[in-house]
Amino acid sequence: MKIGIIGAGNIGGNLTRRLTALGHDVSVANSRGPHTLTELARETGATPVAAAEAARGAQVVVVTVPVRAVPDLPSGLLDGAAEGVAVIDTGNYYPQRDGRIAGIEDDGITESRWTERQIGHPVIKAFNGTYAQDILDRHHPAGDPGRMALPVAGDDEAAKRAVRDLIDELGFDTVDAGGIDESWRQQPGTPVFGLRAGAEAVRKALAEASPQRPSDFRA
Repeated sequence: MKIGIIGAGNIGGNLTRRLTALGHDVSVANSRGPHTLTELARETGATPVAAAEAARGAQVVVVTVPVRAVPDLPSGLLDGAAEGVAVIDTGNYYPQRDGRIAGIEDDGITESRWTERQIGHPVIKAFNGTYAQDILDRHHPAGDPGRMALPVAGDDEAAKRAVRDLIDELGFDTVDAGGIDESWRQQPGTPVFGLRAGAEAVRKALAEASPQRPSDFRA
């Protein structure tokens, strides 16, 4: 599969490492330019590219940048992507880092709904509450009793299935967390955020979430 990763921080870097190890054709970009990604490329075999090129031909695109940086992504970012591309949003809104975002704070839309409006394409929310190191260290084969489950939210059922299949290949179970308007259940401050547990515990944590954003995560 051809996969584009925009953002080479902890999550983006470790997804690059695992996805290339699984044989996928990965292009990776960051805000500083491909010349800053030569070490990651040498380690993994991924292709460093400019952000505007990361989605070209990609069947899956991972957007893993700070929420404040989403509006600064190149216009027409997904124009050259494969038909039916699945876009994964790993982001979380932290007002102390991102500044106050009125759409999230005042209009009450979920972080990922806001993100998809910025990029003009539906997104699938996944990996946002996953510790980056767990991507490298805590993957297990299907059926292993120690296998972790990750919540996945999104409105496009075909794209959600593609993302869940990819996460399964990475070594994790998934739980359908509903549509993007329900993705508040996995935002920072919710019971499932950072949870290292199996599918049953993840479902329970999603059900226990409150739609009220905790004060620590409001501006």
